[in-house]
Amino acid sequence: MSLKDQLLKAGLIDQSKAQKAEQEQRKQAHQKTAKAQKKAKKTGEVIVDEAKLLAEKARQEQAARSRELNRQQREQAEQKAIQAQIRQLIDMNRIDRKGGEVSYQFADGNKIKKIYLTAKLQDQLVYGTIALVKLGEGYELVPKQVAEKITQRDTACILVQNTGSSQQTAEEDDPYADYQIPDDLMW
Repeated sequence: MSLKDQLLKAGLIDQSKAQKAEQEQRKQAHQKTAKAQKKAKKTGEVIVDEAKLLAEKARQEQAARSRELNRQQREQAEQKAIQAQIRQLIDMNRIDRKGGEVSYQFADGNKIKKIYLTAKLQDQLVYGTIALVKLGEGYELVPKQVAEKITQRDTACILVQNTGSSQQTAEEDDPYADYQIPDDLMW
């Protein structure tokens, strides 16, 4: 409760005297501001309005926060669009692996996973004509060209994409070059 309210309540002043006192205070404050501005004009000083500066600073901070939030939202929308493109590429080009009796093991992050393939699909996967990709919680096989398109969008989706050919070349200084790797070796 202000002093004016307390004096009114106590009956020491009436409403008209309180209003006159408020008007007089505002008039004096305005005159002080006007005098300070005239003095600053004469001396060449610049009057700094702190309230305006604080308001401008708050406006700039709000604009920076808004820009950052908009940037984050755009990035999230782009990520969703990329994931939708990848899902569509995989759905349209997946290779049917039903009837597979040969197990193929691969690494997904820090876990070893296993899928069953036909012998033909396993050979294609080993020689790089098809690739193994992750789709949600499952795994699919796609042709090499589709895997390259997926790699352009997100490399984390590609789990196995061999670049080998059917003819392995051994380096000259390889001490195990004379030993052939059996075709049926599985890890």
